[in-house]
Amino acid sequence: MPGPSHPSLSRPIVIAHRGASGERPEHTLASYDLAIDEGADFIEPDLVLTRDNVFVARHENDITGTTDVADHPEFAGRKTTKTIDGEQHTGWFTEDFTLAELKTLRAKERLPQLRPVNATYDGKFAVPTLAEIIALAKRRSRETGRTIGIYPETKHPTYFASIGLPMERHLVAELHAAGWDSADAPVFIQSFEVDNLKLLHSLTKIRLIQLMDGRGGPADKAVASYADMATPAGLTAVAAYAWGIGPNKDMVEKDGTASRLVADAHAAGLRVHVWTFRAENFFLPADLRAGDDPKAHGDVAAAMRRQLALGIDGFFTDFPLIGVQARDTYVTAR
Repeated sequence: MPGPSHPSLSRPIVIAHRGASGERPEHTLASYDLAIDEGADFIEPDLVLTRDNVFVARHENDITGTTDVADHPEFAGRKTTKTIDGEQHTGWFTEDFTLAELKTLRAKERLPQLRPVNATYDGKFAVPTLAEIIALAKRRSRETGRTIGIYPETKHPTYFASIGLPMERHLVAELHAAGWDSADAPVFIQSFEVDNLKLLHSLTKIRLIQLMDGRGGPADKAVASYADMATPAGLTAVAAYAWGIGPNKDMVEKDGTASRLVADAHAAGLRVHVWTFRAENFFLPADLRAGDDPKAHGDVAAAMRRQLALGIDGFFTDFPLIGVQARDTYVTAR
């Protein structure tokens, strides 16, 4: 691996991205449960709100592609077009449904062309609430004898605030009610926005993670760009309100070339949890692919080990079993 190696600040954690989403439809209790069976340290729910102000787990508030809502004639009139974070979307949205209505829907695979086996589970699982995910994590912690954490992401917080559904105090209240109100709690709260995290920082001691991408900037425009955020000065500013950063993995290493992001973040006192490792050839660099079929699985474990060698403190993956094995092999070999 070209570039400087840098030791992680703590034992790297494996975060099940939307559960074991490479093997079950994402953001379902079945996906989270399988991730726990496979050894994940944390399960990740993306959080959006219903019309009656209940947190549910969906990748987006637009549920057109992840539920069977289009097959429900009683909801045909709910289809609409909205502008969210500057982008226009046409479909059905969680904030236009009560929880009871959402519970009549069933999840479906978001990437059926790449994950046809997952699509065989379409129609089997409901949309889970945050409360149900917390209960699952606590129950499975008791059963397994290891602590299963949750890693919620606030999705589009500025947008939700603009329609009268602010997230921050509501989320903190639900987590505190679960007994999670300290920096030692098995919880990280993540966001691509900045002011959202700064408000959370004033409300809770739960650890916060500033997400960032290789291009663009936060929807709340609190900083000019993620590129500015990833500079040493930008990371110092992030450290004033966040415990760590969650960069796109390509910001750490791409095509064999490593950046200084991990070292710079560690120098600012920030942990680094990168996203997202997926096993399909479609998502892998050319040297790690197995054949030409985009849905075939290549050597994602090697991609994980490359970045573990650069000192990341954790990573998101759709395939937590592979992630746990890669992490454990790396840690044992050190």
